[in-house]
Amino acid sequence: MENGNKSTEPSLMESTRRRMPEEMFQPLIERDSEEERVTVRPGANPLHGDRGNIALLLFLYTLQGVPLGLAAAMPMLLQNKGVDYKNQAMFSLVTWPFSIKLLWAPIVDALFSERFGRRKTWLIPVQYLLGLFMLLLSYHVNYWITDPNGPHIVLLTVMFFILNFLGATQDIAVDGWAITMLKKQNVGYASTANSVGQTAGYFIGYVVFTALESATFCNSYLRTVPQFEGIVTLPSFLYGCGWVFLLTTTLVGVMKTELPPRPEDEPSLDILGTYKQLLRIIRLPAVRNLALIFLTVKVGFSACDSVTTLKLIEGGVPRAKFAMIAVFLVPLQIGLPLLLSKYIVGQTPLDMYSRVFPYRLIFNLVAAAFVWVTPRLITEGDVPNSYTVILVILFGFHQVTMYTMFVSQMAFFARISDPAYGGTYMTLLNTLSNLGTTWPNSLILLFVDTFTFKYCSNNPTNTCLRTDLIEACTKDEGFCLTWIDGYYILTLLCTLYGLLWRRWGCKATRQLQRRDLNDWKVSQRDR
Repeated sequence: MENGNKSTEPSLMESTRRRMPEEMFQPLIERDSEEERVTVRPGANPLHGDRGNIALLLFLYTLQGVPLGLAAAMPMLLQNKGVDYKNQAMFSLVTWPFSIKLLWAPIVDALFSERFGRRKTWLIPVQYLLGLFMLLLSYHVNYWITDPNGPHIVLLTVMFFILNFLGATQDIAVDGWAITMLKKQNVGYASTANSVGQTAGYFIGYVVFTALESATFCNSYLRTVPQFEGIVTLPSFLYGCGWVFLLTTTLVGVMKTELPPRPEDEPSLDILGTYKQLLRIIRLPAVRNLALIFLTVKVGFSACDSVTTLKLIEGGVPRAKFAMIAVFLVPLQIGLPLLLSKYIVGQTPLDMYSRVFPYRLIFNLVAAAFVWVTPRLITEGDVPNSYTVILVILFGFHQVTMYTMFVSQMAFFARISDPAYGGTYMTLLNTLSNLGTTWPNSLILLFVDTFTFKYCSNNPTNTCLRTDLIEACTKDEGFCLTWIDGYYILTLLCTLYGLLWRRWGCKATRQLQRRDLNDWKVSQRDR
């Protein structure tokens, strides 16, 4: 489900200083003549001079979240077009770039133009490409989805994969720039900007788009005269976002430049040196054990996490309903990590991870039961208020368990990361965790149809076949009826796997937490 430079352009404070007497600013700031940076003296506001930088980081992370939100909204659009789960599995590959960005992060860190700026060398071209790709998609995506012969899944997967690849590359550049764009005492605000910005961008790309694209939502809440389409369409949304990317990137490119990085913040390493760093970390026995745990733990939740929402849509829940639920859950998503971070501290943060694990497994069965009753409670898209309340409660419970495990995991990662390797170590750990989510989710989607058994209404001996988007019996007699839905089989198998994993995994996590911190560090001899 989890990387730096300051500007050489004169800041507003520095420009003002050139027009006003030096002594007026001396009580508040002092200037580092070697690095041309402004440092706040004791007693002054620590954010003095960094508010604009934090706002810029927040905006860049918000841009980054928009493609992620769109990628999350696409499976629901495809589900309404009758796309089967094997093709949904193929499209799920678009989420992989953020899970494997470590593969090319060293290249982004090592290759740059000193004249243009270490991070802007990548940030500006990548964001221009993001904008151009969105404009390109806006002209073709509607045909690729609504083609009478069926959606062009391979082409859609390739295009959205490239979109997320560019977004992941932008993430690497912004994460690196944040380290040195801010003063040392304010670097912690970078993670806040990341969390809040990505959440805001995801909200725009997923919730806002899904709501405004839905004719039902717009006719119910935003219009007096009903229409057949929402206020926006996928092409118009992509077109508008594309121009936002192009215009704002131009402003950032012209108005914000970089100062040379502080040597202690960004040691000079070539590409080969950075990859050698990663190899040294991976060779640690403790890291290998951690990789085994986090690459296997989420298999138990994969059927529930990847298929449940699609099954609810298949059962009659309108897509706009999920946008409304997401609005209710935003405060929980923002506030819960902040609340949990105060309690999940100390030497054993994974204890909470293990305690929540069985509750998340139980939720598998609760969600499957809810999917089963959904078609019996919803008729012709009419969703009772009581159903909506239960849906919000269930999704809220899922968010609580998910974020509790996430915060516990991140607290453990922060505790064991070797500071000698900076962000490389933490990025590696997050990559392991993200891969542990993406690979089972993609695999589960691939097997939903395989484990689904159907028969023909007129003659059960006939075979049900799927041709393009139409299910039909082999002799054109009757229609296909589902006997066993693969979703329920896979949910049960994943839950049983989770119970077996818990017997081993909880013991393994306890042993992992008892390891000495030196077990997580690369020896001086190997560096």
